[in-house]
Amino acid sequence: MTHRTTVQEGKYLAAFDSFQRNGAVGDPEWIHQLREAAIARFNVLGFPVARRGNEEWKYTDIRPIAATNFQPATGSAQLTLPPPDVDRLTFGNPGWSRIVFVDGVYSQELSALTSLPAGVSVVSLAQALVTHGDMIKQHMARYAPYESEAFTALNTAFAHDGALVQIADGAIAEEPVHLLFLTTGRQQDTVTYPRVLILTGKDSKATVIESYGSLDEGRYFTNAVTEVRMGSGSVLNYYKVQRQSQQAFHVSNTNVSNASGASFNSVNLDLGGGLVRNNLNVLMGEEGCSCVLNGLYLLNGTQHVDNQVIIDHTSSYTTASELYKGILDGKSHSVFHGSIIVRKGIQKVNANQVDKNLLLSDQAEADTKPAFWIYSDDVKCGHGAACGQMDENALFYLKSRGMDDKLARRVLTRAFATQVIDSIGNGAFRAAVGQIVENKLEEWLEAGESR
Repeated sequence: MTHRTTVQEGKYLAAFDSFQRNGAVGDPEWIHQLREAAIARFNVLGFPVARRGNEEWKYTDIRPIAATNFQPATGSAQLTLPPPDVDRLTFGNPGWSRIVFVDGVYSQELSALTSLPAGVSVVSLAQALVTHGDMIKQHMARYAPYESEAFTALNTAFAHDGALVQIADGAIAEEPVHLLFLTTGRQQDTVTYPRVLILTGKDSKATVIESYGSLDEGRYFTNAVTEVRMGSGSVLNYYKVQRQSQQAFHVSNTNVSNASGASFNSVNLDLGGGLVRNNLNVLMGEEGCSCVLNGLYLLNGTQHVDNQVIIDHTSSYTTASELYKGILDGKSHSVFHGSIIVRKGIQKVNANQVDKNLLLSDQAEADTKPAFWIYSDDVKCGHGAACGQMDENALFYLKSRGMDDKLARRVLTRAFATQVIDSIGNGAFRAAVGQIVENKLEEWLEAGESR
């Protein structure tokens, strides 16, 4: 069926023509062709604004994104930040290697790439298109296909800057590498298209933090795509942190192609944003690979966060574990839709998924839908989902031991989040996230919202 171009799609088509003529003239010819194919596909797909009969978008209304006239951001690469902002944005660890993008453009001044761990390479995508063009051509849009996903198609059409991370065979990186995408909020109703490609070598081990932050409470749209290709026997600890403006729109597509004996371990943290959609797709494509996918989302006010997670087992002897937890206050709304697929003839798969939500308000709402698509036998798969309010018996117990009501609620709420936070492997980052969560819960209680 052909999609009729609407005003919503038409404005992006016009912006694309300008981008191809003016913003990306020095890029290789192959990526111009890829962009042309992607924008044509976006024009066919259109924004998924019709939710009736569309299970993928049933609980999330993206009409505010489609209706807003977002303009491409003008990069502020020369931005300077005072030390307190640097400390906050780097999770209190400014010594970690980092690559920084400000309003969609690489900032050499804010980046720190001179002391990268041995065997680790990090460059901006815009630079890599010139220096590593043939290699990027082999991988880009291979793991995150744009043919069936409108936001991936739109990102691919405008892809120009972002990060290329390469981990060499056998490299062991003890310290994290931080990819920081910063929106200043100086321009209203802007859109950026971060693109990340992570390639891990054979038997390597690394930690990558991909974070999205802001300096102002403006309204803007981030449409991000990350592609990960795991090398055989490699281990990647991948932590994505979204703490943008509560007026911001954030859509991310993270696609992972796992390899023989490789382990992809992720923690997805949503601590900001107004309307957020995260698509995480992991292909278990070779024997012996595994993944651990955890997530934590803290919502209040009218925030809406939708996590869609797909684990596709196309090879035998693969293992997957998934745990997402949400803490919801105010009139916030969360959506979790997890799908585990086991293809026909695939054996010895062990997969488990759990989603739990703690509702701190009578007006908060959580929709959770775990799903299995199993076309084989000799597999072990399980799932669970739960939504509920604070345990009054536990609350009474703590208060009977001398805690006041506010402290007892904070202790129980923090304990609910602990399992996900503790799954973060890097101790310094784990402590930083724990403190951020602690501070946010304290703010809620001080505001009197958690009652």
